[in-house]
Amino acid sequence: MVRRTKAAPEPFDRELADLPPNLRWREWMGRVEAAIFASPTPVPHEILTALFGRPSSLDDVITDIRDELRARPYELVFVAGGWHHRTRPRFADAIRRSAVTEGRSALDLSSADLAVLAAIAYLQPLTRGELSQVFGTEINRDRIARLRDADLIASGPRSPLPAPQPPT
Repeated sequence: MVRRTKAAPEPFDRELADLPPNLRWREWMGRVEAAIFASPTPVPHEILTALFGRPSSLDDVITDIRDELRARPYELVFVAGGWHHRTRPRFADAIRRSAVTEGRSALDLSSADLAVLAAIAYLQPLTRGELSQVFGTEINRDRIARLRDADLIASGPRSPLPAPQPPT
């Protein structure tokens, strides 16, 4: 049996010397914007500067990208030590309204709902009685039903043990 060897990947061409200067600049802008767009977290300066050649400045590339985005509903911002795409604040209402799916609006979960959801995610499977023990207070059926209706949790098989009785 002949074993195939993988061809070595071509080295990443930072300089793009075979492109005319205006196309080279466009390619660098595209690389930087694509890296920022694909990242769920802000991308640090060091990572972005590795995408293009020495005679260029990341600040100049970022300035040109930001200029192109002026008419767009999102912008490029420096936050938490890196660059990140962010929707412009004036579009917040449109985003909230677009979260409506199948006649339901975006979820508006209370901090108690989020705490119960986190406990379920971490400790699953567990019963409502076990949840009540975790929190030291009764977890009502309405809260569980609200999370189930939002498709955030699902019912599993019933516990073979009776629910613990609250202390008297």
